[in-house]
Amino acid sequence: MNDNLRRRFQRRKRVLLQRIDKKKGKTHTPMIRPLRAKYELANKVEAISCGGIGMIMQLVQQLGLRKHINQSAPVFKLHAPYDEADHVLNIALNLLAGGTCLEHLEHRRTDQAYLDALGAERIPDPTTAGDFCRRFDGFKLLLLMQGINAARKKVWKQQSDAFFEQATIEADGTMVETCGEKKEGVGINYKGQWGYHPLVVTLAETKELLYLANRSGNRPSGEGSSFYFDRAIELCRSAGFRKILLRGDTDFSSTQHLDRWDAQGVRFVFGYDANKTLTAIADSLDESAWKPLRRQRSTSKNPRAKRPNYKEQIVVENGYENKKLRAESYAEFPYQPGNCKRPYRMVAVRKNIDVTTGQQFLFSTEKYFFYISNEPKQEKQSRELIGDGNHRCDQENTISQLKASHALTAPLDSLESNWAYMLFASLAWTLKLWSGLMVRVKGNPGQKKARKRLRDRVIKMEFSTFLTSLIQIPAQVIRSSRQLKLRILTYRLGVENLFTLSDHIAMPLRT
Repeated sequence: MNDNLRRRFQRRKRVLLQRIDKKKGKTHTPMIRPLRAKYELANKVEAISCGGIGMIMQLVQQLGLRKHINQSAPVFKLHAPYDEADHVLNIALNLLAGGTCLEHLEHRRTDQAYLDALGAERIPDPTTAGDFCRRFDGFKLLLLMQGINAARKKVWKQQSDAFFEQATIEADGTMVETCGEKKEGVGINYKGQWGYHPLVVTLAETKELLYLANRSGNRPSGEGSSFYFDRAIELCRSAGFRKILLRGDTDFSSTQHLDRWDAQGVRFVFGYDANKTLTAIADSLDESAWKPLRRQRSTSKNPRAKRPNYKEQIVVENGYENKKLRAESYAEFPYQPGNCKRPYRMVAVRKNIDVTTGQQFLFSTEKYFFYISNEPKQEKQSRELIGDGNHRCDQENTISQLKASHALTAPLDSLESNWAYMLFASLAWTLKLWSGLMVRVKGNPGQKKARKRLRDRVIKMEFSTFLTSLIQIPAQVIRSSRQLKLRILTYRLGVENLFTLSDHIAMPLRT
């Protein structure tokens, strides 16, 4: 960012801060006063509401994403006129531009300024986009995921050496409900929900989606997970990660694969079913083997006061049965599953629960949770393994963001076509994360701190917040024969971050 542009930013920022100053202009006049509006059509000026889309297109070009998509899964014999990347990016960019479904592609394709911002003559309509999704089967979609991961490794190469210390691969299933009665492959789960049950494999450190597999709604969460775990292990190992950790809940403790992963040097922490055998072992442990489990609390010097638990008050007032955690403890013992040739560490968590109804105490009970791991004891204590198992719950936030971005939806008529749509649409979430990962943390101490803060903020940012603060910025589109210029039409807090992201994306890639 040059000095002239920086001065303009500071001047606009001062004007904005003065305008939103709460101490200024304390009068009784209304702040929002409807004015008479008159609409006109501009003669030559074109503008879009999603000015940040230019930064996304810059990222696509810098990573060579079009080339990776076209080479990984060719489904066309002839490009007339669209190629595979046109279709894939069209669906992802629709969500980044504020769309929520396939039908919103019609608004995008009839917006001349939007087409100019993409450098496109035209883009596929909703019907053509749906037909493209129907051209894919499971094998072609796997190849496409491998192609996207080839571009992902370019992003990873721009990271510091500390980034490659550990890759934590997590997997979970999530329900994508649909009311459609004529969608091939739908099923009903144990909750009575109809739809699909995709498997989501992510990288915990960056919240990136590594692999996605659509399945019928009645399939168990862990079905087919070992195959995608293996693909993710191969990806992370080829990228240069020094340690690989697998995490999942009880549905993912694939005991037939534990010995193989252990022999490959892959670490794992999985939840394990509290079956009769494990419960009997835990019951037989001496009381001295159990240690109190104290959850990590906030270390803030000024902790917030606890607010009343209104839900519990209603439960007590209505005399409902109430289960309240009284204490937690943990113990560890070796355990060899039936499909394994060697024992592994089994950590048991015992929860002491008081059961009441209204104000009346009924009885106390115990509930066990188990975690199986091959982490060496000298590297991680039992309490740290419990923490690893609990941290996997953060993947639910990633899955919720994929749903909030409208990537995990089923607008088409078959299992594989909906799988394809989910994969293409999830690229919007991936591009959001890549834009943050491309920020280089270097310079003087002040610059390093500011850039790291921006990088972490973009990665952790919710999808809707990302759109509002960095994409949905009005911009004038000025297109010439050799370049495209997006002129930001308004200043607000966050515009500087857009310029910073654009500058870092434009830097030469580290090979």
